[in-house]
Amino acid sequence: MRQTYILILLLLPFLQHPVYAQDKETGWTSLFDGKTLNGWKRLAGFADYRVENGSIVGTTVAGSSNSFLVTDKIYGDFVLELDARVDDTSFNSGIQVRSHYDPQGHAGKGLVYGCQFEIDPSSRGWSGGIYDEGRRDWLYTGSLHRHEGNNFSTGYYHHIRIECLGHEMKTWIDQVPVAYLVDTLDKDGFIGLQVHAISRPQDAGRKVYFKNIRIHQAPFVSMPFPPGIYVRNNIPNYLCPYELSSQWKLLFDGHSNLGWKGAYKDAFPEQGWQIQDGLLTVLASQGKEGGNGGDIVTREQYKAFDLSFEFRLTPGANSGVKYFVTLQEHNPGSAIGLEYQLLDDSVHPDAKLGRDGDRTLASLYDLIRANKPARFIHPIGEWNYGRIVVYPSNHVEHYLNGIKVLEYERGSEEFRKLVAISKYKIWDHFGEALQGHILLQDHGNEVSFRSLKIRILP
Repeated sequence: MRQTYILILLLLPFLQHPVYAQDKETGWTSLFDGKTLNGWKRLAGFADYRVENGSIVGTTVAGSSNSFLVTDKIYGDFVLELDARVDDTSFNSGIQVRSHYDPQGHAGKGLVYGCQFEIDPSSRGWSGGIYDEGRRDWLYTGSLHRHEGNNFSTGYYHHIRIECLGHEMKTWIDQVPVAYLVDTLDKDGFIGLQVHAISRPQDAGRKVYFKNIRIHQAPFVSMPFPPGIYVRNNIPNYLCPYELSSQWKLLFDGHSNLGWKGAYKDAFPEQGWQIQDGLLTVLASQGKEGGNGGDIVTREQYKAFDLSFEFRLTPGANSGVKYFVTLQEHNPGSAIGLEYQLLDDSVHPDAKLGRDGDRTLASLYDLIRANKPARFIHPIGEWNYGRIVVYPSNHVEHYLNGIKVLEYERGSEEFRKLVAISKYKIWDHFGEALQGHILLQDHGNEVSFRSLKIRILP
């Protein structure tokens, strides 16, 4: 008994702080000692941060902007783990990684900027998504990869894991993979814990809790992602090794017309299209449908797929990405197919035609209007990215800059009713082909494309 008692006394310090003991043995370093805020400092706002019962507790304060408790040290390649908790579904928070501070930003109040792991307990369920605080807005929304772990339930701690290695950032919640970002903007920076600003004085006093914060700098063993999770890849015309292993392939390699031909032609158009500086560009020709070069289509045809593309519109431009194009109609002008509309809604008259806005940007042209909040529309002249997902069940989704803007069931009774009151009613079984080409439209306006990639869905 005496020997057992002595052994317990010897082990007591390790039993009280098991994470720290494990960290020392395996290469992990604790960023929070459970008692003090040593190694941390507050930036930007003036929310309250203090230690309570082994957790860092951040509390909202009326009149403060977004507040951050950040590490004194800078980190580059690492895996970060911690536990976080919120108790109110109307309150969100986040964890900054590879982030920076501009003391003159935000009108002299100070600006923290960089990638943020989102903590979002609302019904939207975007926890684990990646937000670019103070800079580019959303990079990886919770809409891009729906999963069981999307809900960040209130009232208890969730385990968070963030890996940053090279150009890649991956996130997990409770061991469930969430987001995968490839981005080149930040190589290192501080780590920060956010207390979000509040808009109403009565929301003061809301709390967010963080504990068991530890970091393992490179080299480390990466936790695997299962195949098929969507990657937001900000390197033009590039597939990362994970994307290649998930059977993604580029439809445009950045320097050739390989895999494309003119619609109703055997070869790529000799004029009207330009490949330069990693861009595939349809040139302006006075807004004439069919333009100088005409539409181009993939040589291959596709049934069920996940298609992603970036596009840049010029002022007043009109174009489109079409799918299930069979080329059987041989109609003049543009070839027939389901169309993800590309349009300068603010200028082009087509935005006011059709029904209820069903000819606007990202809409299923002349059939279904895209529901897109203004904050997710990038200005004309900047890059936007679209995504079209056609499931084997014929369920179809359109995305714009990371959010789903519409969905429908191809071939359903509702779909056929929409076709019957559209310009496509003259075509039998419009949009219901078993397979078809992907088409980039020449509508006579300059539009550039890059990072066209596709994955066949089983």
